[in-house]
Amino acid sequence: MPAKEQSPLVDALAAVPDPRRQCKNLRHPLVDVLVVGFCGVLCGCEDFVEIETFGRKKADFFRRFLELPEGIPSHDTFRRVFQAVCPEALQRCLLQWLQGVRQAAPAAGAVIAIDGKTLRRTFDRAEGLGALHLVSAWATANGLTLGQVAVDAKSNEITAIPPLIELLDLKGCVVTIDAAGCQKGIAAQIVAKGADYVLALKASQPALYEQVSDYFLEQLEQEGPGRKLRYHREVEEGHGRSETRETFVAPATKEMVAPGAWLGLATVVLVIRRCVDHATGKASDEARYFISSLPARVKRLAGAVRQHWGIENGLHWVLDVAFNEDRMRQRDRNGIENLALLNRLAVSVLRQDKTIKAGVKCKRKAAGWDDDYLLHLLFDSQ
Repeated sequence: MPAKEQSPLVDALAAVPDPRRQCKNLRHPLVDVLVVGFCGVLCGCEDFVEIETFGRKKADFFRRFLELPEGIPSHDTFRRVFQAVCPEALQRCLLQWLQGVRQAAPAAGAVIAIDGKTLRRTFDRAEGLGALHLVSAWATANGLTLGQVAVDAKSNEITAIPPLIELLDLKGCVVTIDAAGCQKGIAAQIVAKGADYVLALKASQPALYEQVSDYFLEQLEQEGPGRKLRYHREVEEGHGRSETRETFVAPATKEMVAPGAWLGLATVVLVIRRCVDHATGKASDEARYFISSLPARVKRLAGAVRQHWGIENGLHWVLDVAFNEDRMRQRDRNGIENLALLNRLAVSVLRQDKTIKAGVKCKRKAAGWDDDYLLHLLFDSQ
């Protein structure tokens, strides 16, 4: 019998603890179920029935590096296994594989965006559970998922962000979070990890919000040597509209950095955004405030604010459009969390690949059609 091909993915997933009761009736090794499941998601499968069908059509392909003593598992077996596997263990092993094969570690100074997304159809009225909400970390420059944490059914994003930060190696990076993460404890945790932060500021922090807004009003009206503002302007044209972003940066005041206040706070940021629709002539304006531990380098801060939206465009939008994630109806919390992780890792793998000049949706189909391309995605270092 010819030797099996060596696969880093198989080696990584072999380390996931098997939650099943070990007995003689176990027909399918855990690693076989996990590898076929991940490959199915990577190639366009959206549920367990599709994963089974995909596996059966590709059985000869999978036998090149899997044992498959009883062939491809049934969709019920895939469902039960993914509902039983610990999401944290699966995430740890898959991220280690991604970093080893795809060189996924973010470079120093990279922007890491943290944001949440709700899987809208995963609610369970019978159990009194709302839709699952996941908080993800996204390396904006190279389009990579670095981790995810599920929000407790009776809580919100604030409780999920600290465990996610704890999972990540953030030294030298810049962490951006929307207003939900603008908390003193989260800012202190980021600084303790050797990173900087750019946090959106809204009225949920009323005292600081009032200080910052009044400070910018005072500075914008002031002229001469006493003015502390630094300014940067960007204009973008495309998709039938123009967008102008004006960024103002000022050093934080003594009141803002008083003892017991925000650890590491160095600068405050105002971004005024104006969009004009060329077809209708309608214009919309928006002003947003941010706080940051970065020094007053206006272009760098403007870039960090802009890059935060990469998680919306590069991950969440792709998950909805190319992966139909908002249509997933899986109810079991472990099962849907594990499938969501496979989706996010698949986005990362497909975005990293540059051998095909196409979008994620097209690459997904190509991986399902072409065994050589799928092998390249799974095994080849970038």
